[in-house]
Amino acid sequence: MPRAFASVPTRLGAPDRRLRQLTSYSLKRAYHRLQSDAARVLEDLGLRITTYSALAIVCDMPDLRQSQLAEALSMERSNTVVIVDALEQADLIERRRVEHDRRAYALRATAAGRRLCDQATEALHRHEAEMLAPLNDKERGDLMDLLRKLDGGVDGS
Repeated sequence: MPRAFASVPTRLGAPDRRLRQLTSYSLKRAYHRLQSDAARVLEDLGLRITTYSALAIVCDMPDLRQSQLAEALSMERSNTVVIVDALEQADLIERRRVEHDRRAYALRATAAGRRLCDQATEALHRHEAEMLAPLNDKERGDLMDLLRKLDGGVDGS
């Protein structure tokens, strides 16, 4: 277990005992543990979580507009431009002018982008399998169902 997540023993017991009664605190701890390890996995592939997220969406939704990508990522459009620029410079996606709207760009993954996205997705699935090993298959399914319910019923399948 990473040192940052180890319990800090004290004479009084766990110092965050009160906080651990809060769902938000427990979700935050689990999120940070999963996210920091996922970042390490993606870094080995030359990606960050934000660039992988954008690439995955573009792979799944060819010809998506930059504004739609920003909305899907819940990001400001100006921040999305930086991510799109990085992916384009790495030859993972390409921008194409939208035929009837010269101000808009459609995004499409390159063959290299699709290969890297598949590789990263497989690596993240392995990572999650390791991180979620304490849960059985039913518990993993229940966890995803509950998270989707908290996320407003978004279907992630």
